Amino acid sequence: MRELEVIPHPTMRISILQFNSRFQVRFEAGPMEQIYKFDTALYKDLNAVKSALNDAFIDHVRGVFNSMYTLYSIP
Repeated sequence: MRELEVIPHPTMRISILQFNSRFQVRFEAGPMEQIYKFDTALYKDLNAVKSALNDAFIDHVRGVFNSMYTLYSIP
């Protein structure tokens, strides 16, 4: 697995990795992590993956983190 790029973001760490025949985009916020896999058959290069990470995608990821945090903080 090879880290290709880290995308700056104010509330989470976004890393793009390449592993075998797919790209992995890892989002980290506090103690939580989400990984999305992009097949190289559909996303030919790093720029194609980066263009898929639009505002709507990032907002969805943030919403999932908010849900995860709610569950995580329940005693």
